[in-house]
Amino acid sequence: MVEKNKKREEKARGWRILLTNEEIVRYYILEGVTRVIKNENDIISLIQEDKWMMEILITSKKLNLPDWWVCAGFVRTKIWDVLHDFSQRTPLPDVDVVYYDPTNTNESYEKELEKKLKLYRSDIPWSVKNQGRMHVINNNPPYSSSLDAISKFPETVTALGVTLDANDNLILIAPCGIHDVINMEVNPTPYFMETKERMVIYEERIRKKNWQSIWDKIKV
Repeated sequence: MVEKNKKREEKARGWRILLTNEEIVRYYILEGVTRVIKNENDIISLIQEDKWMMEILITSKKLNLPDWWVCAGFVRTKIWDVLHDFSQRTPLPDVDVVYYDPTNTNESYEKELEKKLKLYRSDIPWSVKNQGRMHVINNNPPYSSSLDAISKFPETVTALGVTLDANDNLILIAPCGIHDVINMEVNPTPYFMETKERMVIYEERIRKKNWQSIWDKIKV
């Protein structure tokens, strides 16, 4: 007799799906240990156990910037690499450090910050942007915080950020949720869905990114 809640395993191209009556859980195998990716805490654990990512966060914290986060592809790429069971990290074109300081919107200061970070880690493609000025570049109303700015990124899977608090605890923000990124579904953020003009920008960006050429399981 088959129990009502009996779990069935389906293997598919290096990753597995546990099926129950209650949920569908995507997980992967790393060094013989089953790792579940179904909520924010699971993502936090992945990053905490990644020495390279933690070193980047610790280095970024040294700048003592207000409302700072390492965001976008830094987080998204880690999740998708894991879900594709990649043995090697997908290289990042840049590591995006954002902060919020509307009192100093001089772009040259951001370049100075990048130089400081390169003194710590010259091997990292640092990119530092003050979200206190980026609304001008993006032709948006002023942002109220880094969280507000991240929520207005083009894709939900990119609207992610991590930081360290005063006690070096890892904090994750996902203003559009994590459903899309852990299910590998690429969708525009609510902000970009508001106008046809933004959707044109979104669609062109997705075409240029061509993420499916790297992660073939994602759905665009």
